[in-house]
Amino acid sequence: MNDRIRKKLIQIARVDDSPISYPSLVYQMSLGLNLESNHEKNMLGEILNEISMAEHAQGRPLLSALVKIKPKGQGDNFFKMCEKLGLGQWKDLKRDPSFLDKCREECREFWTNEENYERYLHLEVEKV
Repeated sequence: MNDRIRKKLIQIARVDDSPISYPSLVYQMSLGLNLESNHEKNMLGEILNEISMAEHAQGRPLLSALVKIKPKGQGDNFFKMCEKLGLGQWKDLKRDPSFLDKCREECREFWTNEENYERYLHLEVEKV
């Protein structure tokens, strides 16, 4: 799992009310990915899914909810990952306007809690 990206998403959860876009994440993290390439865009999506799946396995919120692939929100892969995690049918989750907001709010609530931040920021997260 990419711990550097995980920590960036935690920082976003703590200080930013709006999600970060794929291009902004790539730029701010100096990832060197070309998002015009479907392969490289999918690689970033896989990294984000891996982070969220590992966090979910530990009972923590889905950090990838804080990254938007499209101007209006998440792409299908986020919702398909949520379905794999047992959160509901992906198409239903995508149609539910409150689902993504709820995921983002859970991230903010969890990570702005100083006790959670101190306890889990540097924790080794199990691979899923």
